[in-house]
Amino acid sequence: MIRRALFTLTVLALAAPAQALEMIVWDRELQTKLGDGKSVGGKFNVRMVDNYEGPVVILFALTDDEKARGSFPNLKSRYNGLLSGGELSLQAPAQGGERALNTTLSLSKFLTPYKLTLNIQPAGQSLSLPGLKAPSGQSR
Repeated sequence: MIRRALFTLTVLALAAPAQALEMIVWDRELQTKLGDGKSVGGKFNVRMVDNYEGPVVILFALTDDEKARGSFPNLKSRYNGLLSGGELSLQAPAQGGERALNTTLSLSKFLTPYKLTLNIQPAGQSLSLPGLKAPSGQSR
């Protein structure tokens, strides 16, 4: 009887959907993927190119279950931001009145209300596309 109950609890725990937040970072024209991230437990693992500087679009994705549960309240699916030297900052709406301006936040500070700790992992390789000028010091 105890074994059956333990087995049932184990199966139910494994079948429960994980609360995973996913992120993709694109250039402003949505043509080049510059990074991605996913929450695992209390960590948000991020891979980002370090050779891009400029404006970016940050997209977040939630499952329907996570939206229904309110796992990540007030999270929008799209934010504008800036990527510089591998560090990402987001333009988040300021809390307050109607006329409040956007606030620039580092990704680490942005994730704090969601109880996620930023974990930056090295990107496997930098992005290169045919026809683009190779950075100086690299051969084709």
